[in-house]
Amino acid sequence: MLAGADFIKTSTGKVSVNATLPITLLMLQAVRDWYDEHGIMIGVKPAGGIRTAKDAMKYLVVVKEIAGEEWLTPEYFRFGASSLLNDVLMQRQKLQTGHYSGPDYVSVD
Repeated sequence: MLAGADFIKTSTGKVSVNATLPITLLMLQAVRDWYDEHGIMIGVKPAGGIRTAKDAMKYLVVVKEIAGEEWLTPEYFRFGASSLLNDVLMQRQKLQTGHYSGPDYVSVD
């Protein structure tokens, strides 16, 4: 942030420990404090390890509670989790059809 970053993020998602809720919480506290001190909003992107829509909901709650509702936009909060997309697609189809599709419905990571 001192160097002028628009976004901060966790790992690339290609290491054994990826995004965790406690680390994301810490990052959100940092960007909130930065905003309080400098008036500049910085985005946050947890990457890797967020695989289900239920996991994503936990992160969204933490964003709202720690940084504030202003961060609940793609401009300031993004998931870096390709497998999350698969789960969201499967959950959406279940809502539409009443059942989950087969494993060939979505891509495999």
